[in-house]
Amino acid sequence: MHNIAYSRLGGLQKSLTLYRKVPWWDKILEPDSEFVVRWNLIFLVTCLFALFIDPLYFYLIIIGGPGCMRFNTRLGIVITFFRTIVDFFSLFHISMKFRTAFVAPNSRVFGRGDLVMDPSAIAMRYLKKDFLIDLAATLPLPQIVIWFVLPALKNPSASHANHTLALIVLIQYAPRLFVIFPLNRQINKTTGAIAKTAWAGAAYNLLLYLLASHVIGAAWYVASIQRQDECWKLECRKEMNKTHSPSCKPIFLDCESLDKPERKAWLRSTHVLTNCDAFNDEKNFEFGMFADAFTDEVASAVFYEKYFYCLWFGLKSLSAYGQNLTTSTYSGEILFSIVICSMGLVLFSHLIGQVQSYLQSTTARLEQWRVKRRDTEEWMTHRQLPLHLQERVRRFVQYKWIATRGVDEESILRSLPLDLRRQIQRHLSLALVRRVPFFAQMDAQLLDAICERLVSSLNTKDTFLTREGDPVNEMLFIIRGQLESSTTNGGRSGFFNSITLRPGDFCGEELLTWALVPTPSLNFPSSTRTVKSLTEVEAFALRAEDLKFVASQFKRLHSKKLQHAFRYYSHQWRTWGSCFIQAAWRRYVKRKLAMELARQEELYYTNILDQDHHSSHGNEMMVGSEGVGETSSTHGSSKTTITTNNKKQNLGITMLASKFAANTRRGVHQKLAALGPDAASLKMPKLFKPDEPDFSAFQDDN
Repeated sequence: MHNIAYSRLGGLQKSLTLYRKVPWWDKILEPDSEFVVRWNLIFLVTCLFALFIDPLYFYLIIIGGPGCMRFNTRLGIVITFFRTIVDFFSLFHISMKFRTAFVAPNSRVFGRGDLVMDPSAIAMRYLKKDFLIDLAATLPLPQIVIWFVLPALKNPSASHANHTLALIVLIQYAPRLFVIFPLNRQINKTTGAIAKTAWAGAAYNLLLYLLASHVIGAAWYVASIQRQDECWKLECRKEMNKTHSPSCKPIFLDCESLDKPERKAWLRSTHVLTNCDAFNDEKNFEFGMFADAFTDEVASAVFYEKYFYCLWFGLKSLSAYGQNLTTSTYSGEILFSIVICSMGLVLFSHLIGQVQSYLQSTTARLEQWRVKRRDTEEWMTHRQLPLHLQERVRRFVQYKWIATRGVDEESILRSLPLDLRRQIQRHLSLALVRRVPFFAQMDAQLLDAICERLVSSLNTKDTFLTREGDPVNEMLFIIRGQLESSTTNGGRSGFFNSITLRPGDFCGEELLTWALVPTPSLNFPSSTRTVKSLTEVEAFALRAEDLKFVASQFKRLHSKKLQHAFRYYSHQWRTWGSCFIQAAWRRYVKRKLAMELARQEELYYTNILDQDHHSSHGNEMMVGSEGVGETSSTHGSSKTTITTNNKKQNLGITMLASKFAANTRRGVHQKLAALGPDAASLKMPKLFKPDEPDFSAFQDDN
């Protein structure tokens, strides 16, 4: 029992060890994870900032007085602070690369490849590949030189600091620049592009060009200071060789000796400042392209004025390919001019090309649309289309561009996975589809199937979407605009029905009846209506094959509830219902008029017979009073005469009744004619009920 308990406890401890949360410093990061992608973007900005910071070291040496240079300590502290922060970012980037997995080269045959998650393999690969460059870019060499090496020298001077600092910064600038290239490549591999928009890409390339101008301007400034220092040293050596009292000393060229009496005495008698003055036309020393730094008093100006002047000089020189430079015969100056000319040619061409590419990407579809419209115009002119057709074509092309901006939405959706395509279609069309009352009766699964197969349909004004008698190959569900739907019931004379379809309505319902038939024919159903657009119309189209697929896969479409909803919202069924009610009303009016005519005829005949009966009874009374004293033979003769007279009177009454009935019918027809042509023609064209699908083959899901 104890052994079993201990074994179970050991297994539990092992499971807890396996499922224990790993600290973040022990995790192996995937190269395309969200954290690594964001860090690469942050470090790219940091590298650009480092490339901006390093040339600022060139501005630390300034002209501090007449004939001397000094070190700008305040500016050095600020630059050192920001440079140290950048170095910490670089150090963290190095530590991250020791924990970032890589794709095995031999696994790239198919797909993205397999990630190598072994820490030792990651470390060995990084040490062999990029570690030395990253380490050289991270070392704080300028800080060490400024704050530790130069103060430790026995006789430090601003001239020595200038030369040493410029050399160190230039040496370390190369690895700092090389770090950006693999970083750019990694960002492009994981995200596709550094800049997400065309304007951001153009701004990024312009920033790189300004950064190059900043470097050129700073290098021009430090070269100008060195050129000035070289002139001072040359003239100082000349005074040392001559019998000049007091003699020039190299220490006098440093502003640390500015308050010494012997330097003040030397300053009153020396010709160093005069011979090294850029304004002096008689000087023997040529400043060449660096003369502007002294004639414009850039070397002695405050920092921000100095910086912006140097930035403008670098931008001007790169943009003009160095053609604005006036050089001397000094070899270093000529080489510097060649570098400026070459860099300007390459960088300016790269800037123009990149900016043009980014800006053209924003107008590429517009240009394609212009070319397509020009081709359409040439084709219409070549085919000699009528003016009204040309105008309709132009209106359609313009309307389609406004609605889609030249984007082929169907091709984009077809290239996506099924689930993603279904979710996008649901997001784009579900809310609009629910505005159609017929679709509002469906459940979510059936709506998803329909939304997945809906395609957009754009129609301009006065476009016939379908004509009466043409085959119907799609159902249209109106989102915006108005359509006119009319019918003549197969071309029958005297019949015309027209309705207006608005957003939420649909047309082409004959196709739904065709799709719900268990064994439909291969031929599409014929349209019973003519549909014409009254305005610009945006709609969703459900094609015949898609509707048939939905009807065969989802039996809910055969439910009685949807059947009644379809009949209620179908304008074809509404037209049949209104015509049926109108025909029933007219039949009722006809029966009512016939019954009224029969009643009037019966009343007339009754009055005539009553009058005849009363007159016959009066005649009999008169004959009886006159023949009281006559004989029996005379009585027989009178009886025969009275019978003949009664037959003649009945014949006259019948003729009068027929004539009255004819006059009465003529009056009824005149009265109907006065009511209108619809009431005058009691027979109306019969509009058959729309074809109904055979629902007996399917059971109601409910």
